[in-house]
Amino acid sequence: MSTNSLSNLLVYFAIFLSALNLILFSITLGQSKKQSRVSNIAMVLTWLIGTFLAAALILRAVAAQRAPMGNMYEFAVASATAIIFAFLFISIKKDISWLGIFIIVPVIILLGLAVIVLYTESGPLVPALKSSWLLIHVSSAIISYGAFSINFALSILYLLRVKGKLKSLPSPNRIDEFSYKVVLFAFPIWTFAVISGAIWAESAWGRYWGWDPKETWAFITWIIYAAYLHSRVTVGWKGTKSAWVSIFGYAAIVFNFFVINIWVTGLHSYAGV
Repeated sequence: MSTNSLSNLLVYFAIFLSALNLILFSITLGQSKKQSRVSNIAMVLTWLIGTFLAAALILRAVAAQRAPMGNMYEFAVASATAIIFAFLFISIKKDISWLGIFIIVPVIILLGLAVIVLYTESGPLVPALKSSWLLIHVSSAIISYGAFSINFALSILYLLRVKGKLKSLPSPNRIDEFSYKVVLFAFPIWTFAVISGAIWAESAWGRYWGWDPKETWAFITWIIYAAYLHSRVTVGWKGTKSAWVSIFGYAAIVFNFFVINIWVTGLHSYAGV
């Protein structure tokens, strides 16, 4: 079996385990206890999913002889990996198994689209991507995507809690504060991703900013999350209002990730992959 085929196999294993974990986290969602045997098994499986995805990316890098960030398939798998590990790293310090189902669902969707719609054989990079800025810019974007995904899941959970649902979960105020701290972590990284992208653009295309569709939507996303933080500090927007701003911000990320990358023509276009 080739290195690339083994990488693909690990992604399929990760999808299978994610589907199994969806069932396990669904069982634990309504439990009142902080820990249970089922949730412990689900968390162990989540670590295994993360390990499979990380190994798949390493094998893909070996097969392509470059960083595995050269097309939409690789970016989708890397983003799913970031979501999993963002969840796992937080879980080291606090029990957030109650959040698991809201993390596994986007991971399954992302990996499913990666293997069904976005798959591309490993190959050399296009000339514009052959830069040391590839790893710097794309890695920071992927890390922030993972953290913003946690924030999105928490925003959905908050809206459910204030409507009196899922009463076994933490209080709405605790979820809201947790969500805010995640954005405090992710926003500077996203800011760095935008800045490093501009520096890379100057190196590749001779200008820092050209209002390319992807650049524009990256900036729109930055504005939304900046408004989220600003509104909490200046006018006291918390709770429901903040949750909806977070959801709009994540919607901008998803739109940029799929619609702009695939269907809108521009210097960042991945159309045809």
